[in-house]
Amino acid sequence: MSNMPAKEVLERVYGESEKSGKRFLHLATRFAENFGDAKVEFFTSPGRTEMIGNHTDHNGGKIVAASISLDTIGAAAANGTGSIRIRSEGYDLIDVEIAAASSVEKKSGTRALIAGMIEAIGKFGFVVDGFDAYVTTEVIAAAGVSSSASFEMLFCAMVNALFNENKMQLSDCARIGQYAENNFWMKSSGLMDQMACAAGGAILLDFAEDIKCEKIDASFDALGYDMVIVNTGKGHGDLSHEYSAVPGEMYQVAGALGVKRLCESSMEEFIKKIPEITAVLNNDRAVLRALHFYEENRRVEEAAKALAKGDGATVLRLLTESGNSSWKWLQNCMSKSNENDQKVALTLALTELYLGKIHDGCCRVHGGGFAGVILAVVPKDKTAEYADYIAAFVGKENVYPMQIRQTGAVCLSR
Repeated sequence: MSNMPAKEVLERVYGESEKSGKRFLHLATRFAENFGDAKVEFFTSPGRTEMIGNHTDHNGGKIVAASISLDTIGAAAANGTGSIRIRSEGYDLIDVEIAAASSVEKKSGTRALIAGMIEAIGKFGFVVDGFDAYVTTEVIAAAGVSSSASFEMLFCAMVNALFNENKMQLSDCARIGQYAENNFWMKSSGLMDQMACAAGGAILLDFAEDIKCEKIDASFDALGYDMVIVNTGKGHGDLSHEYSAVPGEMYQVAGALGVKRLCESSMEEFIKKIPEITAVLNNDRAVLRALHFYEENRRVEEAAKALAKGDGATVLRLLTESGNSSWKWLQNCMSKSNENDQKVALTLALTELYLGKIHDGCCRVHGGGFAGVILAVVPKDKTAEYADYIAAFVGKENVYPMQIRQTGAVCLSR
């Protein structure tokens, strides 16, 4: 118990210490019940939101993302056994022998993810040894706020503090999570989710060359708004072909421009060549998606500056423009495979009706799209009213008010 996070630490991270203190006390109790007495360290890792920069990273674009106030927390202690044992609340114990990690079956859920991170940590020149951990989370699964990346960055924070004297940098942790997803989940993930969970606060990411990350001093709370994530009720399970078509078609346009990725050309060059590109590709949607890429990059840069200045009106305008572009140009607010099921578009339409009545706020598709969640930005004095309004359509359990969190994935007890 001596390593329990101090009250002032909890106040800094969570804005309060009573509710969060009870969460960590519960964590300590459950760790002891599962693993016995040990000198335990406590960790937190937030989920993330993508504010603007929808479907641009794969073609070398830019994104403004941020950590959110929903987080994954864990208690961990070295065990000296050569095995990592993790119990997530509500799930069975996972036990991975470090020496045998590379032989763990791929795609075997969290077990594969842990094995992939073990392998990556060694490949990247860092140390990993046996430890026990008990984990619980508030980060919504399958809702576009990166519950998997939140867990990955929590795992990295544990390994960093327990065995590496905190020498692993943010980019190291992000690449470890990416490696595990790419090679053990066989999922072609980028780095945006991991970077946003690890860094804390809002960040401007540039994927044109080696990933660049710039912190932005930004807070919707300071602007007088809350973010509200709304889960529209349809998952992403059968939509992989829709997601892969977005980068695929952008790559086709890039190829017609004589480059590998759209970031290597310009909007001006593209517009001049649209007649010949449409003739070659015979795919107007690909051209529209490329137009979205170039305009979205411009909006991202403007939004980053507006956030840093605290210019709320400009931020809302740009987020609205970005959401409209995703809906009309990128076309990721409904699925072609089931055109009658348009829950994202319907939830956006209902939200637009509400925001039109109060003449404030904005909304947009959140993350990959086609299904899943939307993001609404609502004046703080209207958050409860909007939550009740939209809950009538999606259910109260699918409405999550939240804020940008300034603390990334860290150890809270050191």
